[in-house]
Amino acid sequence: MMRITKEEAASMLLSMDNILIFAHENPDGDAVGSACALCHGLLSLGKKAAVWLDGIPKNDIYLTEGLMFDNSFTPEHIVTTDTADERILGAGCGYDKNVKVELAIDHHFSNTMYAAKTYLDSDSAAAGEVVYDLLLEMGVAITKEIAECIYIAISTDTGCFRYGNTKARTLRTAAAMLDCGIDAGEINRIQFETKTKEYVALEKLAMNSLETYFDGKCAVMMLTLDMFKESGALECETQALSSLPRQIEGVFVGITMKEKEEGFFRISVRTNAPANAAEIASHLSGGGHPMAAGCAFAGNKEDALKAVLEHTENQLRIAGLL
Repeated sequence: MMRITKEEAASMLLSMDNILIFAHENPDGDAVGSACALCHGLLSLGKKAAVWLDGIPKNDIYLTEGLMFDNSFTPEHIVTTDTADERILGAGCGYDKNVKVELAIDHHFSNTMYAAKTYLDSDSAAAGEVVYDLLLEMGVAITKEIAECIYIAISTDTGCFRYGNTKARTLRTAAAMLDCGIDAGEINRIQFETKTKEYVALEKLAMNSLETYFDGKCAVMMLTLDMFKESGALECETQALSSLPRQIEGVFVGITMKEKEEGFFRISVRTNAPANAAEIASHLSGGGHPMAAGCAFAGNKEDALKAVLEHTENQLRIAGLL
């Protein structure tokens, strides 16, 4: 388990062939975009490579066209993108826990260093930004296909360049992708302005569940299995919901609790400064960034809520908000 440089990661990838790329379960635009960009880059170098992703959002499925693993080769090397912990790779994506990840490419400072080697750039806004720099180091020509993947990765992890993780470097990378001929306006329309009817129905149910705590400084939204059944929405459509509680005036900690199965919840934490989302999630064996983090909880809804509120209250006190 070793952290390596960009140059070392590039050399490592150039020495590999028959590469299978994973990203975390229920992948967002950054997970899909970074994995697909890396795969396109490897293929352009004449290597055999494919991605294996589980629960891809409808808006991003087209990025994986021709890239999904189909037993056309026998994988010899496992690489991950945008995945801080191997536990969130998920059984559904076909990842065998007995197979060692050789290289993790990531931007989460909370990465558990689960891979044999990790190229981590926590200053990057998205894993797509890390992959872009790595592809350049490998001498890959950035095609329009790659540029679209990178742009989607960066734009989704920055909330279309609205979040605090957006830096001058991020915007320069996005501009370079536009120079490759992508249609950013159409991409933004699809990614940020298009919602399925099922998602709208789920959002309505979720907003009706919203409760506030600690004098309105924390807002919690619940997504239950019954809500998914009633709305017909898919879990991969729920990425945008996580940011809604934080958008309420006066809220510093927004929490979205998603029931994955009976007795098991995925918890997304979104914060406004000075509250720290990663600190809250870390107490529940999770992690992420200061403004966006996640964790899991095994137990009933009441116990899950009690646990996350306890650590939220502690964080609000530490931040001087209570």
